Amino acid sequence: MVCPGFIDIHGHVDWDDYCGELSLRQGITTTVGGNCGLSPLDINSFFAAQEKQGFIVNQAELIGHSISLREEVGATDPLKPATPEQLRQMEYLVEKAFEEGACGLSLGLAYAPGSSNDEIMNLSKIAARYGRIVAVDTRMITGIDMYSLVEVIAIARQTGARIQVSHFVYQYGTGVMEEALSVINRARFEGLDIRFDSGMYTQWATHIGAVLFNEEYMETNGWKLDDILVITGKYNGQRLTMDIYHELRTHHPHTAVVVFTGIEEEIYMALNHPYGMPSTDTGTYLPGEGHPQIAGSFPRYFKKMVTERYELNIMEAVRKATLLPAETLGFTSKGRLRKGMDADIVVFDIKNINDKAVFGQPNAHPEGIDYVFLNGKLALAKGELVDTKAGKAVRCNKPVYDFQI
Repeated sequence: MVCPGFIDIHGHVDWDDYCGELSLRQGITTTVGGNCGLSPLDINSFFAAQEKQGFIVNQAELIGHSISLREEVGATDPLKPATPEQLRQMEYLVEKAFEEGACGLSLGLAYAPGSSNDEIMNLSKIAARYGRIVAVDTRMITGIDMYSLVEVIAIARQTGARIQVSHFVYQYGTGVMEEALSVINRARFEGLDIRFDSGMYTQWATHIGAVLFNEEYMETNGWKLDDILVITGKYNGQRLTMDIYHELRTHHPHTAVVVFTGIEEEIYMALNHPYGMPSTDTGTYLPGEGHPQIAGSFPRYFKKMVTERYELNIMEAVRKATLLPAETLGFTSKGRLRKGMDADIVVFDIKNINDKAVFGQPNAHPEGIDYVFLNGKLALAKGELVDTKAGKAVRCNKPVYDFQI
Protein backbone atom coordinates (compact mmCIF):
# COMPACT_ATOMS: atom_id res chain seq x y z
CA MET A 1 0.00 0.00 0.00
CA VAL A 2 1.20 3.51 -0.86
CA CYS A 3 -0.59 6.29 0.97
CA PRO A 4 -0.07 9.71 2.54
CA GLY A 5 2.04 9.77 5.69
CA PHE A 6 0.15 9.14 8.90
CA ILE A 7 -0.72 12.19 11.00
CA ASP A 8 -0.64 11.62 14.76
CA ILE A 9 -3.11 14.19 16.01
CA HIS A 10 -2.35 13.59 19.69
CA GLY A 11 1.26 13.16 20.79
CA HIS A 12 3.92 14.61 23.06
CA VAL A 13 7.07 14.33 20.93
CA ASP A 14 8.00 18.01 21.35
CA TRP A 15 11.58 17.80 20.06
CA ASP A 16 12.55 14.46 21.63
CA ASP A 17 14.69 12.60 19.06
CA TYR A 18 14.03 9.09 20.32
CA CYS A 19 10.30 9.65 20.63
CA GLY A 20 10.31 11.06 17.11
CA GLU A 21 12.17 8.01 15.82
CA LEU A 22 9.60 5.63 17.31
CA SER A 23 6.88 7.69 15.62
CA LEU A 24 8.62 7.58 12.25
CA ARG A 25 8.97 3.80 12.48
CA GLN A 26 5.17 3.58 12.75
CA GLY A 27 4.74 5.49 9.48
CA ILE A 28 3.95 8.78 11.22
CA THR A 29 5.24 11.70 9.18
CA THR A 30 3.55 14.52 11.12
CA THR A 31 3.05 14.68 14.88
CA VAL A 32 0.94 17.21 16.76
CA GLY A 33 2.44 18.16 20.13
CA GLY A 34 1.44 20.42 23.00
CA ASN A 35 -1.50 18.24 24.02
CA CYS A 36 -3.16 17.90 27.44
CA GLY A 37 -2.37 21.49 28.35
CA LEU A 38 1.43 21.00 28.23
CA SER A 39 3.38 22.80 25.51
CA PRO A 40 6.29 25.13 24.83
CA LEU A 41 5.24 28.74 25.31
CA ASP A 42 7.54 30.33 22.73
CA ILE A 43 5.95 28.77 19.66
CA ASN A 44 7.98 30.91 17.26
CA SER A 45 11.30 29.71 18.72
CA PHE A 46 10.05 26.12 18.68
CA PHE A 47 9.28 26.29 14.96
CA ALA A 48 12.33 28.39 14.09
CA ALA A 49 14.63 25.76 15.59
CA GLN A 50 13.12 23.04 13.40
CA GLU A 51 13.17 25.27 10.33
CA LYS A 52 16.90 25.73 10.90
CA GLN A 53 17.90 22.23 12.04
CA GLY A 54 15.27 19.84 10.67
CA PHE A 55 13.86 16.96 12.71
CA ILE A 56 13.06 13.30 12.26
CA VAL A 57 9.33 14.02 11.64
CA ASN A 58 7.22 17.06 10.84
CA GLN A 59 5.97 18.83 13.95
CA ALA A 60 2.86 20.92 14.52
CA GLU A 61 2.11 22.37 17.93
CA LEU A 62 -0.82 23.35 20.13
CA ILE A 63 -0.57 25.95 22.88
CA GLY A 64 -1.29 24.34 26.24
CA HIS A 65 -3.47 25.98 28.87
CA SER A 66 -3.87 23.80 31.91
CA ILE A 67 -0.24 23.20 32.79
CA SER A 68 2.00 25.49 30.73
CA LEU A 69 0.01 28.72 30.52
CA ARG A 70 -1.29 28.48 34.07
CA GLU A 71 2.20 27.94 35.46
CA GLU A 72 3.59 30.78 33.35
CA VAL A 73 1.13 33.31 34.80
CA GLY A 74 1.36 32.02 38.38
CA ALA A 75 -1.84 29.97 38.59
CA THR A 76 0.06 27.04 40.05
CA ASP A 77 -2.65 25.47 42.21
CA PRO A 78 -4.53 23.01 39.95
CA LEU A 79 -7.57 23.18 42.24
CA LYS A 80 -7.97 26.97 42.09
CA PRO A 81 -9.06 29.21 39.20
CA ALA A 82 -6.80 31.81 37.67
CA THR A 83 -7.33 35.42 38.71
CA PRO A 84 -8.73 37.93 36.19
CA GLU A 85 -5.25 39.38 35.69
CA GLN A 86 -3.74 35.93 35.14
CA LEU A 87 -6.47 35.18 32.60
CA ARG A 88 -5.69 38.40 30.73
CA GLN A 89 -2.06 37.32 30.51
CA MET A 90 -3.09 33.91 29.18
CA GLU A 91 -5.34 35.49 26.56
CA TYR A 92 -2.39 37.53 25.31
CA LEU A 93 -0.12 34.46 25.17
CA VAL A 94 -2.71 32.37 23.32
CA GLU A 95 -3.23 35.04 20.68
CA LYS A 96 0.54 35.39 20.31
CA ALA A 97 0.90 31.62 19.85
CA PHE A 98 -1.75 31.58 17.13
CA GLU A 99 -0.03 34.44 15.33
CA GLU A 100 3.17 32.38 15.42
CA GLY A 101 1.52 29.31 13.91
CA ALA A 102 0.13 27.16 16.75
CA CYS A 103 -2.54 24.90 15.26
CA GLY A 104 -4.87 25.06 18.24
CA LEU A 105 -5.44 25.35 21.98
CA SER A 106 -5.11 22.35 24.28
CA LEU A 107 -7.05 22.09 27.53
CA GLY A 108 -5.80 19.51 30.00
CA LEU A 109 -8.70 19.93 32.38
CA ALA A 110 -7.97 16.66 34.16
CA TYR A 111 -4.69 18.23 35.33
CA ALA A 112 -6.21 21.53 36.45
CA PRO A 113 -9.76 20.70 37.53
CA GLY A 114 -9.99 24.05 39.31
CA SER A 115 -9.87 25.92 35.97
CA SER A 116 -12.71 28.40 35.81
CA ASN A 117 -15.42 28.61 33.20
CA ASP A 118 -14.06 32.03 32.24
CA GLU A 119 -10.62 30.56 31.52
CA ILE A 120 -12.02 27.85 29.29
CA MET A 121 -14.53 29.97 27.42
CA ASN A 122 -12.38 33.08 26.94
CA LEU A 123 -9.43 31.13 25.53
CA SER A 124 -11.69 28.96 23.37
CA LYS A 125 -13.30 32.09 21.90
CA ILE A 126 -9.85 33.17 20.74
CA ALA A 127 -9.35 29.76 19.10
CA ALA A 128 -12.74 30.12 17.40
CA ARG A 129 -11.84 33.57 16.12
CA TYR A 130 -8.63 32.20 14.59
CA GLY A 131 -10.40 29.12 13.24
CA ARG A 132 -8.15 26.81 15.31
CA ILE A 133 -9.12 23.56 16.99
CA VAL A 134 -9.57 23.21 20.77
CA ALA A 135 -8.20 19.84 21.93
CA VAL A 136 -9.68 18.81 25.28
CA ASP A 137 -8.47 16.29 27.81
CA THR A 138 -11.80 16.29 29.62
CA ARG A 139 -12.33 17.13 33.27
CA MET A 140 -13.37 13.65 34.39
CA ILE A 141 -14.16 13.09 38.04
CA THR A 142 -14.97 9.40 37.66
CA GLY A 143 -14.58 6.84 34.89
CA ILE A 144 -18.30 7.00 34.10
CA ASP A 145 -18.69 10.77 34.20
CA MET A 146 -20.75 12.15 31.28
CA TYR A 147 -20.77 15.69 32.66
CA SER A 148 -17.19 16.11 31.46
CA LEU A 149 -18.27 15.43 27.87
CA VAL A 150 -21.32 17.68 28.19
CA GLU A 151 -18.92 20.44 29.28
CA VAL A 152 -16.97 19.97 26.05
CA ILE A 153 -20.16 20.30 24.02
CA ALA A 154 -20.94 23.50 25.95
CA ILE A 155 -17.55 24.95 24.91
CA ALA A 156 -18.43 24.41 21.26
CA ARG A 157 -21.96 25.73 21.68
CA GLN A 158 -21.02 28.87 23.61
CA THR A 159 -17.85 29.85 21.74
CA GLY A 160 -18.26 28.43 18.24
CA ALA A 161 -14.94 26.62 18.59
CA ARG A 162 -14.24 23.37 16.80
CA ILE A 163 -13.52 20.61 19.35
CA GLN A 164 -11.28 17.56 19.30
CA VAL A 165 -11.76 15.36 22.38
CA SER A 166 -8.44 13.79 23.38
CA HIS A 167 -7.76 10.03 23.75
CA PHE A 168 -11.45 9.16 23.80
CA VAL A 169 -11.08 5.55 24.93
CA TYR A 170 -8.96 6.58 27.90
CA GLN A 171 -11.75 8.94 28.90
CA TYR A 172 -14.89 6.93 28.09
CA GLY A 173 -13.84 3.35 27.35
CA THR A 174 -15.03 2.16 30.75
CA GLY A 175 -18.47 0.90 29.86
CA VAL A 176 -19.95 4.22 28.75
CA MET A 177 -18.66 4.39 25.16
CA GLU A 178 -22.07 3.94 23.55
CA GLU A 179 -23.49 6.78 25.63
CA ALA A 180 -20.47 9.00 24.93
CA LEU A 181 -20.76 8.47 21.18
CA SER A 182 -24.46 9.33 21.40
CA VAL A 183 -23.54 12.66 23.00
CA ILE A 184 -21.07 13.32 20.16
CA ASN A 185 -23.62 12.38 17.51
CA ARG A 186 -26.31 14.58 19.03
CA ALA A 187 -23.94 17.56 19.10
CA ARG A 188 -22.92 17.02 15.49
CA PHE A 189 -26.60 16.72 14.51
CA GLU A 190 -27.07 20.17 16.06
CA GLY A 191 -24.31 21.54 13.81
CA LEU A 192 -21.43 21.55 16.31
CA ASP A 193 -18.05 20.40 14.98
CA ILE A 194 -16.94 17.76 17.50
CA ARG A 195 -14.26 15.19 16.65
CA PHE A 196 -12.02 12.94 18.71
CA ASP A 197 -8.85 10.89 18.69
CA SER A 198 -8.23 7.53 20.35
CA GLY A 199 -5.42 5.07 20.86
CA MET A 200 -5.42 1.30 20.52
CA TYR A 201 -5.06 0.49 24.22
CA THR A 202 -7.29 0.74 27.26
CA GLN A 203 -4.39 1.33 29.68
CA TRP A 204 -3.43 5.00 29.91
CA ALA A 205 -0.27 6.74 31.09
CA THR A 206 0.51 9.94 32.95
CA HIS A 207 2.75 11.15 35.79
CA ILE A 208 2.17 10.06 39.38
CA GLY A 209 2.22 13.64 40.68
CA ALA A 210 -0.97 14.57 38.81
CA VAL A 211 -3.98 15.61 40.85
CA LEU A 212 -5.66 12.51 39.36
CA PHE A 213 -3.71 10.43 41.87
CA ASN A 214 -4.79 12.25 45.00
CA GLU A 215 -6.13 9.67 47.43
CA GLU A 216 -9.63 11.16 47.12
CA TYR A 217 -9.60 10.79 43.32
CA MET A 218 -8.22 7.26 43.61
CA GLU A 219 -11.02 6.26 45.96
CA THR A 220 -13.70 7.95 43.84
CA ASN A 221 -12.56 6.05 40.74
CA GLY A 222 -12.08 2.77 42.54
CA TRP A 223 -8.43 2.51 41.46
CA LYS A 224 -6.40 0.13 43.55
CA LEU A 225 -2.67 0.51 43.92
CA ASP A 226 -2.02 -2.76 42.14
CA ASP A 227 -4.03 -1.46 39.14
CA ILE A 228 -1.18 0.98 38.52
CA LEU A 229 2.15 0.06 36.89
CA VAL A 230 5.29 2.22 37.14
CA ILE A 231 6.88 2.65 33.69
CA THR A 232 9.87 4.93 34.38
CA GLY A 233 12.57 5.26 37.01
CA LYS A 234 13.88 2.83 39.58
CA TYR A 235 10.52 1.10 40.06
CA ASN A 236 10.00 0.57 36.31
CA GLY A 237 7.90 -2.57 35.79
CA GLN A 238 6.56 -2.72 39.35
CA ARG A 239 2.98 -2.26 40.55
CA LEU A 240 2.36 0.43 43.14
CA THR A 241 2.44 -0.36 46.83
CA MET A 242 1.55 2.17 49.50
CA ASP A 243 5.25 2.82 50.20
CA ILE A 244 6.10 3.29 46.51
CA TYR A 245 3.01 5.48 46.00
CA HIS A 246 3.98 7.89 48.79
CA GLU A 247 7.66 7.93 47.82
CA LEU A 248 6.95 8.78 44.19
CA ARG A 249 4.24 11.33 44.96
CA THR A 250 6.52 13.08 47.44
CA HIS A 251 9.95 12.85 45.84
CA HIS A 252 9.53 11.82 42.18
CA PRO A 253 6.20 13.26 40.96
CA HIS A 254 7.23 13.16 37.29
CA THR A 255 7.52 9.36 37.32
CA ALA A 256 5.23 7.91 34.65
CA VAL A 257 2.65 5.28 35.54
CA VAL A 258 -0.01 3.31 33.67
CA VAL A 259 -3.52 2.69 34.94
CA PHE A 260 -4.96 -0.68 33.91
CA THR A 261 -8.60 -0.03 33.20
CA GLY A 262 -11.13 0.00 30.38
CA ILE A 263 -12.87 -2.39 27.98
CA GLU A 264 -11.06 -3.40 24.79
CA GLU A 265 -14.16 -3.71 22.61
CA GLU A 266 -14.86 -0.03 23.17
CA ILE A 267 -11.64 0.85 21.32
CA TYR A 268 -13.10 -0.56 18.12
CA MET A 269 -16.47 1.03 18.78
CA ALA A 270 -14.79 4.45 19.04
CA LEU A 271 -12.59 4.11 15.97
CA ASN A 272 -15.52 2.99 13.86
CA HIS A 273 -17.02 6.45 14.29
CA PRO A 274 -16.63 8.57 11.13
CA TYR A 275 -14.97 11.38 13.10
CA GLY A 276 -12.72 9.20 15.27
CA MET A 277 -8.98 9.32 14.45
CA PRO A 278 -6.13 7.06 15.64
CA SER A 279 -3.49 8.64 17.87
CA THR A 280 -0.53 7.54 19.98
CA ASP A 281 -0.48 9.81 23.06
CA THR A 282 3.25 9.12 22.79
CA GLY A 283 5.71 10.72 25.17
CA THR A 284 9.40 10.97 25.98
CA TYR A 285 10.93 7.91 27.60
CA LEU A 286 14.29 6.19 27.85
CA PRO A 287 14.75 2.92 25.92
CA GLY A 288 12.99 0.13 27.81
CA GLU A 289 10.64 2.53 29.58
CA GLY A 290 7.12 3.63 28.73
CA HIS A 291 3.84 2.42 27.27
CA PRO A 292 3.69 0.27 24.10
CA GLN A 293 1.65 3.02 22.43
CA ILE A 294 4.95 4.84 21.77
CA ALA A 295 5.99 2.26 19.15
CA GLY A 296 2.93 0.21 18.27
CA SER A 297 -0.15 2.42 17.89
CA PHE A 298 -0.53 2.89 14.13
CA PRO A 299 0.58 -0.61 13.07
CA ARG A 300 -1.81 -2.00 15.70
CA TYR A 301 -4.59 0.22 14.35
CA PHE A 302 -4.25 -1.19 10.82
CA LYS A 303 -3.74 -4.75 12.01
CA LYS A 304 -6.73 -4.78 14.34
CA MET A 305 -9.15 -2.58 12.44
CA VAL A 306 -8.46 -3.87 8.91
CA THR A 307 -6.79 -7.29 8.72
CA GLU A 308 -7.95 -9.05 11.89
CA ARG A 309 -11.38 -7.68 12.75
CA TYR A 310 -12.57 -6.22 9.42
CA GLU A 311 -13.88 -3.16 11.27
CA LEU A 312 -12.81 -0.79 8.46
CA ASN A 313 -11.89 -1.21 4.82
CA ILE A 314 -8.40 -0.07 3.89
CA MET A 315 -9.53 3.19 2.28
CA GLU A 316 -11.49 4.27 5.34
CA ALA A 317 -8.67 3.24 7.68
CA VAL A 318 -6.19 5.31 5.68
CA ARG A 319 -8.60 8.28 5.56
CA LYS A 320 -8.86 8.35 9.35
CA ALA A 321 -5.08 8.33 9.73
CA THR A 322 -4.32 10.92 7.02
CA LEU A 323 -7.02 13.04 5.38
CA LEU A 324 -9.30 13.38 8.41
CA PRO A 325 -6.62 14.79 10.77
CA ALA A 326 -5.31 17.00 7.96
CA GLU A 327 -8.81 18.41 7.45
CA THR A 328 -9.34 18.77 11.20
CA LEU A 329 -6.17 20.82 11.68
CA GLY A 330 -6.15 22.69 8.39
CA PHE A 331 -3.02 21.06 6.94
CA THR A 332 -3.79 21.99 3.34
CA SER A 333 -0.67 20.34 1.87
CA LYS A 334 -0.88 17.05 3.79
CA GLY A 335 -3.14 14.03 4.02
CA ARG A 336 -3.46 13.34 0.29
CA LEU A 337 -1.44 12.15 -2.69
CA ARG A 338 -1.67 14.94 -5.21
CA LYS A 339 0.60 17.22 -7.21
CA GLY A 340 1.81 20.12 -5.08
CA MET A 341 1.42 18.32 -1.73
CA ASP A 342 4.30 17.82 0.72
CA ALA A 343 5.21 14.29 -0.46
CA ASP A 344 4.87 12.72 2.99
CA ILE A 345 4.41 9.09 1.94
CA VAL A 346 4.24 5.68 3.61
CA VAL A 347 4.71 2.35 1.83
CA PHE A 348 3.47 -0.53 3.97
CA ASP A 349 2.44 -4.18 3.74
CA ILE A 350 -1.18 -4.44 4.88
CA LYS A 351 -0.96 -8.24 5.10
CA ASN A 352 2.06 -8.22 7.39
CA ILE A 353 1.81 -4.98 9.33
CA ASN A 354 2.20 -5.84 12.99
CA ASP A 355 2.94 -4.11 16.29
CA LYS A 356 5.56 -5.79 18.48
CA ALA A 357 5.58 -3.41 21.46
CA VAL A 358 4.32 -4.73 24.80
CA PHE A 359 4.70 -3.69 28.43
CA GLY A 360 8.28 -4.56 29.32
CA GLN A 361 9.38 -4.01 25.70
CA PRO A 362 7.48 -0.84 24.83
CA ASN A 363 9.95 0.32 22.18
CA ALA A 364 9.99 -2.87 20.05
CA HIS A 365 9.90 -1.86 16.39
CA PRO A 366 6.83 -2.78 14.33
CA GLU A 367 6.82 -4.87 11.18
CA GLY A 368 5.41 -4.08 7.76
CA ILE A 369 6.36 -0.39 7.46
CA ASP A 370 8.66 -0.63 4.43
CA TYR A 371 9.42 2.95 3.42
CA VAL A 372 8.65 6.41 4.78
CA PHE A 373 9.24 9.66 2.88
CA LEU A 374 9.07 13.13 4.42
CA ASN A 375 8.81 16.14 2.15
CA GLY A 376 10.02 14.05 -0.76
CA LYS A 377 13.07 12.65 1.06
CA LEU A 378 13.49 8.99 1.99
CA ALA A 379 13.60 8.86 5.80
CA LEU A 380 13.15 5.15 6.60
CA ALA A 381 13.88 2.11 4.42
CA LYS A 382 13.24 -1.46 5.58
CA GLY A 383 13.78 -0.49 9.21
CA GLU A 384 16.93 1.56 8.60
CA LEU A 385 17.01 5.30 9.27
CA VAL A 386 18.12 7.15 6.15
CA ASP A 387 17.47 10.84 6.83
CA THR A 388 16.80 12.12 10.36
CA LYS A 389 16.46 15.80 9.40
CA ALA A 390 13.77 15.67 6.69
CA GLY A 391 10.93 16.79 8.98
CA LYS A 392 9.76 20.38 8.79
CA ALA A 393 7.89 22.72 11.11
CA VAL A 394 4.15 22.89 10.40
CA ARG A 395 2.92 26.40 11.10
CA CYS A 396 -0.83 26.97 10.86
CA ASN A 397 -1.45 30.39 9.36
CA LYS A 398 -4.90 30.00 7.80
CA PRO A 399 -8.26 29.57 9.52
CA VAL A 400 -9.32 25.92 9.47
CA TYR A 401 -12.83 26.83 8.37
CA ASP A 402 -11.42 28.06 5.03
CA PHE A 403 -9.93 24.63 4.36
CA GLN A 404 -11.25 22.63 1.42
CA ILE A 405 -10.72 18.88 0.91
